[in-house]
Amino acid sequence: MAPNVRPVRADAARNRARVLDVAYQTFAAEGLSVPIDEIARRAGVGAGTVYRHFPTKEALFRAVIADRMHRLIDDGHGLLETEQPGEALFSFLRSMVLQWGAGDRGLVEALAGIGVEIDSAVPDAEANFLSLLADLLRAAQHAGTVRKDVDVAEVKALLVGCQAMQSYNPDLAGKVTEIALDGLRRRA
Repeated sequence: MAPNVRPVRADAARNRARVLDVAYQTFAAEGLSVPIDEIARRAGVGAGTVYRHFPTKEALFRAVIADRMHRLIDDGHGLLETEQPGEALFSFLRSMVLQWGAGDRGLVEALAGIGVEIDSAVPDAEANFLSLLADLLRAAQHAGTVRKDVDVAEVKALLVGCQAMQSYNPDLAGKVTEIALDGLRRRA
């Protein structure tokens, strides 16, 4: 017989979501070195509340990355449903550089392999991300918008390079991203 699992109280769920949101914003703006006590203060909860949900800083980081990766992947699948297949890939890559990359230093560092390895932080996150990227790429290639000789590894490499440009020179990131995207386009 399975043990009774109590449902999560609404206030506990709200506190957890608030801590994740504040931790995400803090890590994105300031990197991964911000103490948990500071995250608790900014979230308006006690440190005990944070530690009850996330016993270590690494557990908090993993939860933040898992939450953001799920949202990112959901957003990408949403683009496949709402945009033209040939444009969904471009919209996704732009958002990864200009929205996620601009304000998400923590996630960008993790995706680039700096700091905590994303595979150890969130098992299957990389595989799920690459699967989404493959779906977007296949749809764009099938629509005739993207070159057939490009694969997922090359698209990810372009993405990481454009995200690095966002850190290096944010004023040029948009233009450089468009140049990279133009290089993906199928030529007549």
